[in-house]
Amino acid sequence: MKKIRKTLAVFMAAVVLSSALVGCTTLEKLEDGSYDRGAVIDLYLSDEVYNFDPQIPVTDDAMLKVFSLLYEGLTTLDSNGKWRNAMMNDYSVKADDLDGYSVIVTLNRTKWTDGREVQAIDFVYSWKRLLDPDFKGEAACLLYDIKNARAINSGDKSVDDLGVSAVDTYTLKITFENSDVDLDGFFTNLSAIALVPVRQDVIDRYGADWAQRPTSIVTNGPFTVKQMIESGEETIRLERNGYYFRNVDKNDNLDKYVIPYRLVTNYDEEGLEGRLNAYNNNEIFYMGELPLSVRADYEKDAEVEDTLITQSFMFNTTKSAFSKPEVRRALSLALDREEIAKLLVFADPATGLVSEKAFDTDRKSSFRKENGEVISASANVGEAESLLSSAGVRNGSFSISVRNNEADVAVAEYAAGVWGSLGFNVSVDVVEAGRTKEINEEEGKFVYNIDVFEDKYLSGDYDVILIDFSMPTPDPFSALAPFAGDFSGYGSDLYSDTFEVYGHPSGYSSDEYDELIEKAYAEKDSDAKAAILHDAEKLLMEDMPICPLVYLKSAYIKSKILSGFDANYYGVTDFKRVKMKNYMDYKETEAEE
Repeated sequence: MKKIRKTLAVFMAAVVLSSALVGCTTLEKLEDGSYDRGAVIDLYLSDEVYNFDPQIPVTDDAMLKVFSLLYEGLTTLDSNGKWRNAMMNDYSVKADDLDGYSVIVTLNRTKWTDGREVQAIDFVYSWKRLLDPDFKGEAACLLYDIKNARAINSGDKSVDDLGVSAVDTYTLKITFENSDVDLDGFFTNLSAIALVPVRQDVIDRYGADWAQRPTSIVTNGPFTVKQMIESGEETIRLERNGYYFRNVDKNDNLDKYVIPYRLVTNYDEEGLEGRLNAYNNNEIFYMGELPLSVRADYEKDAEVEDTLITQSFMFNTTKSAFSKPEVRRALSLALDREEIAKLLVFADPATGLVSEKAFDTDRKSSFRKENGEVISASANVGEAESLLSSAGVRNGSFSISVRNNEADVAVAEYAAGVWGSLGFNVSVDVVEAGRTKEINEEEGKFVYNIDVFEDKYLSGDYDVILIDFSMPTPDPFSALAPFAGDFSGYGSDLYSDTFEVYGHPSGYSSDEYDELIEKAYAEKDSDAKAAILHDAEKLLMEDMPICPLVYLKSAYIKSKILSGFDANYYGVTDFKRVKMKNYMDYKETEAEE
């Protein structure tokens, strides 16, 4: 009898699943009448990522590539830079004497990867977390249009005073500081990865390392993390979020909104060269990074997208070696950015900090074009030596901290050689991921990696550090404002008598620069605001706490059996609609995990 019941249950389950998929689907039908889950695509998505918290500062383009697949905010940007609804279904404007100027946002219905509905309270918590003075979030200033947001971040008000509330489960009310808020700009800012929702119950339960273990990560985007680099496992496995906009009660197809089942990136001892060999042997089908030695060979075949990322050196201005702007400018002047762009292939020489894709007065105008070249793409060693002489600096020793990937190491080694010719003793500090202590879990003990590089950046534990400086949005204010103390997002010392502002990790501090950012923040006329930001970038490049090198491009190659790729304005590849031709031919035969 038990066997008959079990057989009947399996049959009924197959019938239910089959009926759920009788509509348009990419999924293969199996012999028992049920449907397969979908393609398992072996690829090389990006370099290693160890922390999947979307609100930490993005210092590596790999973080943005992965985070954008895992999380979704209220809006997104299309390929033209125009904001579109994402988690937001609709909004209405409300203005009255009691509440001031507000927007009421209704959410689209979707679920987290653990099956719980995405709710308005998730956005309330996420934004309060970002604005908390104890949280280091460089995108906090994107929320300063909201009532009390700035005062909260500076420690003058409690997070409970934030002008954001959940009217009901799926309705969010956002009250602004002033009635003249630029709603189009605000909704553009909401596309930033740092403004996506995160879950309070998960973070309360697992603590600060919630996003460093696959067992505690929950996401609301098209994919989630099912395996990450831990305990000797050199694999990142992303898996379809089966709840992403899918109505399970109405038997929506598994692949209605997300086609691939799994995206699997394996990292082996042979590195990128080994992965490229696997690609050429049809063992993997997408390369999101390419070895430096062959990039020129693939330049015509690669799909290339501009990004909002400026690879840059950050100087620790609290160190005596970099306390003088003349020294920092001299080091910048000695670098040939055209040479660095040639080295990386998929990059353009930087002529300022703000990316080429940044808006000026609106999304149809270019900040970079309007502000021109504020730094030189070519080297001027003679002027560099003159500046060092006037500053009384002829030599010294320092290190460049860099992530352990060949492209970043090559850039750091190039700079070390150039600066060495000026008389400095420069070493390259290649930062490896570190291991945490063992964690007790139901399935046993495991050890996971932490991003030591990110910790170095946040703590200021470096002389010079190479980062992928990622603009949170195309608004140049989002890139320039964090270098001003009150807009840095690093909060203030709540235990001091004066609530001292912590400021930017570079240690940069300038009253003149702060005043420009303050004026830009207050200015509502787009032309006047753009002019102020032009001046701010020029001053920042005079003081040079950050040394822009190149504007990075996103480049990938793919197999002909893959189709359906898309990219947003940030240059991030979208895998939701990617199809794999005859995917069952490539799928492993062993039982699904």
